[in-house]
Amino acid sequence: MGHIQFLNCLPLYWGLARTGALLDLDLSKDTPEKLSEQLIRGELDIAPVTLVEFLRAADDLVAFPDLAVGCDGPVMSCVIVSQKPLEQLHGGRVALGSTSRTSVRLAQLLLAEKIGVQPEYYSCPPDLGLMMQEADAAVLIGDAALRANLHDGPKLGLEVHDLGQMWKDWTGLPFVFAVWATRRDYLEREPAVVEKVHEAFLASRDLSLEEVTKVAEQAARWEMFDESVLERYFTTLDFRFGADQLQGVTEFARRVGPTTGFPADVKVDLLGGRP
Repeated sequence: MGHIQFLNCLPLYWGLARTGALLDLDLSKDTPEKLSEQLIRGELDIAPVTLVEFLRAADDLVAFPDLAVGCDGPVMSCVIVSQKPLEQLHGGRVALGSTSRTSVRLAQLLLAEKIGVQPEYYSCPPDLGLMMQEADAAVLIGDAALRANLHDGPKLGLEVHDLGQMWKDWTGLPFVFAVWATRRDYLEREPAVVEKVHEAFLASRDLSLEEVTKVAEQAARWEMFDESVLERYFTTLDFRFGADQLQGVTEFARRVGPTTGFPADVKVDLLGGRP
């Protein structure tokens, strides 16, 4: 099974360690992009998968209901950091500090259709100081985005725009960045195992949110953020995947599917057929 080593997934795995369920799982730690690729190639049985890659491989994957990494408003860790107002980015340079196709595609969609600009995009390592030497703006995700949002962006006098809040303001819907999924062929072979893993994750999520102060306190020992910031972050994130989140996924697919590698009306299958 796959494990993303970003802070945004910590609550989902912290509870697994607390309940002992983690002992039954063979975890493969990697970036969201690499885990998505490994799941799609069949090298992993169950893994978090970025939304775009899940939708591209929807015929082969089944998503876990009520389990995702998303937001219903701000997300804090997916941002556009800019040296000028977004409306002035037309024809400018925007550095993409991540290969996460979901966040990149969301940023491009928002800039094109919400803001009305078409910048020139290029990829580079997620180092905000270096990015700002060559670009007018940068897209960052994960822990690098959190640092840019809370520390580096304000310190450098840059505008920081939260992609989750921009999407919410535009559509009124939640946004889902990653889901947990199993391969359809593995589900057919091991339905009881998949169900057990799903239940363990839901229990882990609930326990972590009940004890979120403790999760934040422990994480603060090895992270650059203090307990209060981490607790705010963990409770800002939306780990649900229900009807409202599915509506957000449907709207995103409708807007970007044909230009991103999946049908605009792509079908999302959920474990047990549950909403």
